[in-house]
Amino acid sequence: MTTRYQLHATPVPNWTPPPVPDAVTSMQGQFARLEPLEAEKHAALLFRSFVGHDQVWDYLPYGPFSSAAQYHRWVREMEQDPALQFYAVKNLDTGAYEGVASFLRIDPQAGSIEVGHINFSPALQQTRAATEALFLMMGWAFEAGYRRFEWKCNALNMSSRSAAQRLGLSYEGIFRQAAVIKGCNRDTAWFAAIDSEWASLKEAFAAWLHPSNFDEAGRQRESLADMTQLVRVADDPGLTRG
Repeated sequence: MTTRYQLHATPVPNWTPPPVPDAVTSMQGQFARLEPLEAEKHAALLFRSFVGHDQVWDYLPYGPFSSAAQYHRWVREMEQDPALQFYAVKNLDTGAYEGVASFLRIDPQAGSIEVGHINFSPALQQTRAATEALFLMMGWAFEAGYRRFEWKCNALNMSSRSAAQRLGLSYEGIFRQAAVIKGCNRDTAWFAAIDSEWASLKEAFAAWLHPSNFDEAGRQRESLADMTQLVRVADDPGLTRG
């Protein structure tokens, strides 16, 4: 019997929940390599890239860390959390581990997965490796069969909001008073891309990352935000486009 809901809803034929990313899932690109985060292998090297840059922790619910040992303990806790899959980001241009990012709120039954806990050191920020790292995570999710790739951030974090939009994720609104972080209110901005947009986004990333898009000084000729503009179904009204 067909219900009233089924008459109006969009069918998802032959739906099969995708796999969960695990501790053996590495991702390799031209400029970045993502490795499952391991305290013994990565913590000390990552801590070194963050030292002296306490501002990178401003919008995260933890940090800054006062010592390498303290950061090592935190990495070990994250490594053991079954709800998270963290990755260390290696910048292949420098050969150094310079950031982390994680899959979280992984819901195979719904086909939804979120990227978060993004913490890129100043050395990694605004590099091709940084962009490619997030492209690799998005690609893994959609090619594994996920239907929805989410990005959420503190609504005060305009850099994160701008980054989500640049990557082609559409603005979905603000959840007011979503959390209390470090003793302060957090409103949360939501962004997402869906599987029907992936082919166009993949093409945009490939064009942006191509060597022909950069001059001899490494400056981009065309911005990724311009390339993804036609894919996004809604832009963040809180951003002024530059």
